[in-house]
Amino acid sequence: MATDSWARAVDEQEAAADSISTLQISEKEDKPKPEENGTVTDKAEGEAKTEAKTEDDEKDDKAAQSLLNKLIRNNLVNTNNQVEVLQRDPNSPLYSVKSFEELRLKPQLLQGVYNMGFNRPSKIQENALPMLLAEPPQNLIAQSQSGTGKTAAFVLAMLSRVDPANKWPQCLCVSPTYELALQTGKVIETMGKSYPEVKLMYGIRGNKLDRGTQLQEQIVIGTPGTILDWCLKFKFIDPKKIRVFVLDEADVMIATQGHQDQSIRIQRMLTKNCQMLLFSATFEESVWNFAKRIVPDPNIIKLKREEETLDTIKQYYVNCNSKEEKFQALCNIYGAITIAQAMIFCHTRRTAGWLAGELSREGHQVALLSGEMQVEQRAAVIERFRDGKEKVLVTTNVCARGIDVEQVSVVINFDLPVDKDGNPDNETYLHRIGRTGRFGKRGLAINMVDSKASMNIMNRIQEHFKKKIEKLDTDDLDEIEKISN
Repeated sequence: MATDSWARAVDEQEAAADSISTLQISEKEDKPKPEENGTVTDKAEGEAKTEAKTEDDEKDDKAAQSLLNKLIRNNLVNTNNQVEVLQRDPNSPLYSVKSFEELRLKPQLLQGVYNMGFNRPSKIQENALPMLLAEPPQNLIAQSQSGTGKTAAFVLAMLSRVDPANKWPQCLCVSPTYELALQTGKVIETMGKSYPEVKLMYGIRGNKLDRGTQLQEQIVIGTPGTILDWCLKFKFIDPKKIRVFVLDEADVMIATQGHQDQSIRIQRMLTKNCQMLLFSATFEESVWNFAKRIVPDPNIIKLKREEETLDTIKQYYVNCNSKEEKFQALCNIYGAITIAQAMIFCHTRRTAGWLAGELSREGHQVALLSGEMQVEQRAAVIERFRDGKEKVLVTTNVCARGIDVEQVSVVINFDLPVDKDGNPDNETYLHRIGRTGRFGKRGLAINMVDSKASMNIMNRIQEHFKKKIEKLDTDDLDEIEKISN
């Protein structure tokens, strides 16, 4: 895969393209700070409801989360999710493959698959690849999380459809951000290493081309605004010659109204014979409505998500009177039981920073995930924790979504999860403590309670899940040891 175009893009925007770490997580520092039990003080309550956001603003930053997931996942994720296939023509036979050799790929593309480190197709690839490579081409809407091999699947489709003898753009891939486009580009370059006749161009900010330029690269990947301009305003791309159109990260795309409109305008310029592919990690109603506007007459692949359960997790709570008492209880717990690794969740960045500092002073190896970190820095912290270089990860809820670490034996809620109105956030509670009941192991979750308000939150969580949370006396070392057996 030739990368002359990449050099061109970087030369034009060196400052912006030094690294993918330019993507920042935005958080406002002037928000009313919740108390440690997660409720907002009376004085700030009105302002908090007006803003309708918690301190962790990055909860809405799906692009940053998606990029983080790509950075921390070097291998395919093991998932028990079942794949549901809804065919455009329910009477046609349903094909799936168990090996890449069954696809009868060009030798250079099969070598590209091996370059990616794949030995056999992932669950989503087993079903998606026969549809993506079918003749005549078929449209596809697919639900797929990061780490399932979906990028490699649609890249393989693009490379398969390209006629290298034709020196013009034939495949368009639209990503919601510059950084995500670069990540997809890396996959194209790796998989296309053995296919040097096919060239790649990045349609991203700062890659300014001279007017009248006729692109000779067969694959163009970029962001909606730039791609639309290259098609409509500058005529660098002839939309009528596009064979494959990929819209990746649709759930991220629709978070920006402008991107949604631009994507629809690009799609309307393409021919009816163009193969249209859309991928999204989630499929809320808004994503479905967008997908149906973009992809006519599609095959659909959905993931049946397994219900998370608390059945394999022992839950306890510790009654305290202050933040300092909670810290002392935490030290007692940590000193009395054998912990492979622990994740500790706090409600605010301020508490997380304080707690990480106190634990470090006690001699613990602590990693801190903080909201002001750049995405690449977060990825480095997670990798260190996953490799066991730190035994404790202190974080706010949103920073740690999507992290699967097999050695995590204890999850501690230093602060119970609440929504912006101070009500129990049951879904977040489930996701948090569910991290310790994975991989077929029994888990342990400990909740810190420090006020009547937080006790009320815990009782409501208990009622919601219909699972009793036992009281734990952290001064009784024998009792603490028992919970870990």
